[in-house]
Amino acid sequence: MVQKYQSPVRVYKSPFELVMAAYEKRFPTCPLIPVFLGSSILSEYKSKDGAMHVVERSCRLSVDAPRLLKKIAGVEFVCFVQKNTLNWKDRTLLIEARNETFNNRVLVHETCSYSVHPDNEDWTCFEQSASLDIKSFFGFESTVERIAMKQYTTNIKKGKEVIEYYLNELISQGITHIPRWKPPALGSKDRSGTAGGNLNSTPACGRESAGHSGQSTNREQLAMPSLSAEASTPDADKLHADYIERYLGHLTPLQESCLIQLRQWLQETHKGKIPKDEHILRFLRARDFSIERARDMLCQSLTWRKQYQVDSILETWQAPALLEEYYAGGWHYHDKDGRPLYILRLGQMDTKGLVKALGEESLLRHVLSINEEGQKRCEDNTQEFGRPIRNWTCLVDLEGLNMRHLWRPGVKALLRIIEVVEANYPETLGRLLILRAPRVFPVLWTLVSPFINENTRQKFLIYSGNNYQGAGGLLDYLDKEVIPDFLGGECVCSIPEGGLIPKSLYQIEEPETSDHIRLWTETIYHSACVLKGAPHEMVVEILEGESVITWDFDILRGDVLFSLFHSKRAPATRHREMAALPSSPAAGSNVQLIDKGWVLGSDYSQVESPLVCREGESVQGSHVTRWPGFYILQWKVHSPSSCSSSSLARVDDVLASLQGSSHKCKLMYYFEVLASEDFRGSMSSLESCNSGFSQFSGVTTSSQSSSLVSR
Repeated sequence: MVQKYQSPVRVYKSPFELVMAAYEKRFPTCPLIPVFLGSSILSEYKSKDGAMHVVERSCRLSVDAPRLLKKIAGVEFVCFVQKNTLNWKDRTLLIEARNETFNNRVLVHETCSYSVHPDNEDWTCFEQSASLDIKSFFGFESTVERIAMKQYTTNIKKGKEVIEYYLNELISQGITHIPRWKPPALGSKDRSGTAGGNLNSTPACGRESAGHSGQSTNREQLAMPSLSAEASTPDADKLHADYIERYLGHLTPLQESCLIQLRQWLQETHKGKIPKDEHILRFLRARDFSIERARDMLCQSLTWRKQYQVDSILETWQAPALLEEYYAGGWHYHDKDGRPLYILRLGQMDTKGLVKALGEESLLRHVLSINEEGQKRCEDNTQEFGRPIRNWTCLVDLEGLNMRHLWRPGVKALLRIIEVVEANYPETLGRLLILRAPRVFPVLWTLVSPFINENTRQKFLIYSGNNYQGAGGLLDYLDKEVIPDFLGGECVCSIPEGGLIPKSLYQIEEPETSDHIRLWTETIYHSACVLKGAPHEMVVEILEGESVITWDFDILRGDVLFSLFHSKRAPATRHREMAALPSSPAAGSNVQLIDKGWVLGSDYSQVESPLVCREGESVQGSHVTRWPGFYILQWKVHSPSSCSSSSLARVDDVLASLQGSSHKCKLMYYFEVLASEDFRGSMSSLESCNSGFSQFSGVTTSSQSSSLVSR
């Protein structure tokens, strides 16, 4: 198992030369970092002009492990080889370290860098990444991983403190400026790297620092366990530690790493559609910072949001007048922690009447708009209060709750709404205050609690009768000035009072067609299942020459191979009914168009190279048509042999493939044809981004997005 770590950008508000001087002061010994036992120089190089100084050394680190494990391993310390490359001209320090001890069983690699801040040349940035690959360790692999992670999290914060400690020490000694490196005057002799007045700072990687420069890697983590991102992102896309603390809240080093790694993965697979950092963080918290589990949950949610246009719901959804009059809920100031406060007078609501008069769709849309508004209010309060406000508080008043609220279709609608909210808005609820719970409440709680995540249930505080007014009640969470009048406070609350909906407003009942509440159906996307041996194909007929075929699809499950073909012959449509799929606008049948007897290169041709699309990826692209005829978009299950042009799907393989559910993929797709005169931009600009999918690589870059038509 390979564990990785990637740090955010940490900024020292001091010049690079001063930071290097602080870095040097930790050597030859540093009481603040006791795990570093010493080092010896293996090789050293200095350029003639003093601009470059490279030191390679062997470093010894103490192992904080159980005595039994040390005895089995036969070591009291581990050795690392560390290479420091200091460039005074470019003002950078690169530190690379790898383990020598047990390198046939455990591979540790770490990279740290100091560089000048891109926006302020008097500040210094620090970044670090590391990886740990435990191949085998006497049967103690998981134990070694835990020890390494513990040692890492213990030392990483201390490393930053060490630099800051010595920076303060330098300042207290009156050293606030160290001249930058300058090239030596023509004809001057080499002075061992001290040219340009950098005598004080050059030794940062010199002999005294040799041993403890290894400590540098330790200090930002030599014994490094679990961790790092493989590809660095552009400076503008990097997360800074100060930004995380200010807008996202305190995170441990490993939590920071999980956020950065998941964010980078999204940048690589969902370019142009990256959710906000606080949104990503909610899914990580919901899955205990398991990157794989959070990624799966987030990808499903992003696809759901895209399919049903949730991102624009605040602009497009207008609650019906009846809902505004009878839905007894609304926003009301904030709690003592600055969280937006939503009050729901559930006991006063006619849930049966709302479902019958408005339908489940309207209620679901309204609840989703409330959740979207809650996230927006959290962002606003973060700005207002100057600290991260990650979630909101909900107060539910159950006064008036009775058996009519347990109407079966209403409870069923409630359960479905809870399911949708739990899947797509994790960690948005900070606290739920349930007041005046009547005797019938345990019945309702028994029905709904199994559908609520355990982390969410722990945020519920339930008060029966009027005991919310005493110690440990509302005053612990709300300021006296904002407690509503109907709960004994002095604040006039404008939330509708609800009431019974006249039966004359009920809609004519329609028979249920699904066990699930359908989300609204005005979506441009369709879904399809793809089985091994049974591809899904769609045809586009082009009557004239140049047109533009554009597509946009998401891989919901499995790996898919996408191709585009052209034929002068009209294909015959063949349907293969799939097993029941989740409710969706086009969850019907699998469609095959390429005839069994067709020969590639004769009856049809491939006009775009195949593109392998991995599970969770979002793909956009376009093709400028050259000839009239029929263009076939094909999605098929990807396998090692899928790229062979001769291995096209045949109907004969369908029955065999249906027997293996493990070979089933699912996707959501949309495509359209644009005439050249409808394309906003030049056809040549579209040509430049159309190179057999090679530039798409599963995602759309911003430049490619701009060249695709928008209507």
